[in-house]
Amino acid sequence: MKKAILLLNMGGPNNLSEVKLFLNNMFHDKAIIGAPFLIRKMIAYFIVKGRLEEATRNYEKLGGVSPIVQNTKNLVEALQQELDLDVFYIMRYTPPYAHDVLSKIEDYEHFYVIPLYPHFSTTTTLSSLDHLYEAAESLGIDDEKFSIIDQYYNNAHYNQTIVNRIKERLGDDNPQDFELIFSAHGLPQRVIDRGDPYQVHIKRNVYWARKALNDNGIRFYKTHLAYQSRLGPVEWIKPYLDDKLKTLEKKRVIIYPIAFLIDNSETKYELDIEYKEIADALGFVDYRVAEAPNTLIKDTIIDLYHKMS
Repeated sequence: MKKAILLLNMGGPNNLSEVKLFLNNMFHDKAIIGAPFLIRKMIAYFIVKGRLEEATRNYEKLGGVSPIVQNTKNLVEALQQELDLDVFYIMRYTPPYAHDVLSKIEDYEHFYVIPLYPHFSTTTTLSSLDHLYEAAESLGIDDEKFSIIDQYYNNAHYNQTIVNRIKERLGDDNPQDFELIFSAHGLPQRVIDRGDPYQVHIKRNVYWARKALNDNGIRFYKTHLAYQSRLGPVEWIKPYLDDKLKTLEKKRVIIYPIAFLIDNSETKYELDIEYKEIADALGFVDYRVAEAPNTLIKDTIIDLYHKMS
C-alpha cells in the first residue's frame, strides 16, 4: 500500500482569472473573518470589491501568477527525487484543493501531513487542517490515516536554512554594516488576545534564528522583529514594519520573511517593491530582502517526515 506526504499551504492565483477566487475564498474563511456567516459574507464582499483591482494589478507585475505556485511545485519535485513515497501539495484558497488531491489517492495507506507554516495559527495551520479533514470526511477517509506535525519553528534544519538565506543576501559584506529585520505576516491583535499562539511562536523562532546566526559567526549591528501585511482599521500586532524601518540607525537593512516558507506576493511584491519604496523615501542606501526557504526547506521536510514515520 502506498504512503504520501501532503504539504499544505494557503495557495495563490494560478492566473489572473483566479485572483477573485483567491480573495473570495480567503475572506469567506471563518478563520480569517470570525463573524457569523451572513455578516462574514457581507464583509468579504466589500473587501474583495475594494481589493480586486489593485490585487490584479499587483499579480500582473509578478507575471500574472502567484510565485507560490511554481515555488511549491519545485519543492514537491525536489522532495520526490529524494524520497521513496509520493509527495502532493494542497492549497487552501486556490486549486488544487484538499478534495481534488485526496479523491485521487484515497486508497493510500497513510498520509504524513506537513503544513508549510512553521508557526501554528488558527488562521493558517488550523484552517488548512480543517480544510483537509472536511475533505477526508466527505470521502470516507479515516482520520487515523493522517500523521501531522503542526509546528516546527525550532527545528535545527529549518533555522539553518534561515541562516543560509540571510548569508546569500549578505554576500561578502560585513554584517556589522547592516541591521536585520525578521518580518512576519501580521495578525489582528484580537486574534492573539483570543489565545492564538502565532506571535509566541514567531518570537521563539526569532530566538532560535538569532542563535543559529551567532553559531555561524554572523553578528548584525542590530536585529529586530516586525510585522507586515496589516489590513483594515483594526489594531494589528506590533511593531509594524514601516514603523520599524523609521527607527533603524543604519540605513542598510536586510529583511528576512520569517513567517514564510515559500515566496509569494507578500514577499515578492510587498517586501521587494512596496516596502522598498518606503525605505527609499526614508533615505536607505541599501535595502535587501532575503529569499524564503523555497526548495531549501526540503531537508526540514525530510527530517519532519522521518520523525513521524
